[in-house]
Amino acid sequence: MRAVVALWRLARGVVHLLHGVAIVALRFPALSAQERVARVRWWSAKLLRLLGIELEVVGKPRPGAALVVANHISWLDIAVIHAACPHARFVSKADVLRWPLLGWLIRSVGTLFIERERKRDAVRVVHEVATALSRGETVAVFPEGTTGPGDAVLPFHANLLQAAIASEVPVQAVALRYHEPGLRFAVSAQYINEMTLVQSMWRVVCARGLAVRVRFLLSEGSTHADRRALAAHLRDEIQQALSD
Repeated sequence: MRAVVALWRLARGVVHLLHGVAIVALRFPALSAQERVARVRWWSAKLLRLLGIELEVVGKPRPGAALVVANHISWLDIAVIHAACPHARFVSKADVLRWPLLGWLIRSVGTLFIERERKRDAVRVVHEVATALSRGETVAVFPEGTTGPGDAVLPFHANLLQAAIASEVPVQAVALRYHEPGLRFAVSAQYINEMTLVQSMWRVVCARGLAVRVRFLLSEGSTHADRRALAAHLRDEIQQALSD
């Protein structure tokens, strides 16, 4: 029975993904910026529902220009944050572009991609993020640079925080916590080690009672901050929020 439910969720998720591709390819060119944001929120929230994931949002994203900094657990994280903060543009690793359809869809909603193995590429992305922030946009990043187990936040890379400091815009930490019955930190949502995307998807659709809590912490200024000190501070804030 559990396998039947999982296959049904997976099938509906694939159909919803194709629907998203159609919306972006056919409808986005004619939509206003506000209408696009509304579509992103709707699509992301519905994807979570179709996969059997309950969403809880605590706090609010800061309006206007801000660098959103979140911990990273799953391939679901972008949809989770977009369901609560649909106007955010993401910085994601270039590997995502190889994901069938999903990679194209993520790129089409304005995501910036970074090749983390190339140090020079980080400089390029920092400049692009700073430009976006200066235009009043919200950009979201995962400073861990990879996915973690969910209960402990990995050390933050500080490079991308320089974009907020240079633009003198606030930063806002966001704590993501997936949980399921009997587990404060869900194992089903983990996308770590040698796990493939397909394996992770199957674990998600097979899960019972999987939920995610998105907690927006208070935004704070970044002007004249030391990027390494700021990175350590934001990591500590998120870790504390996960412990509360």
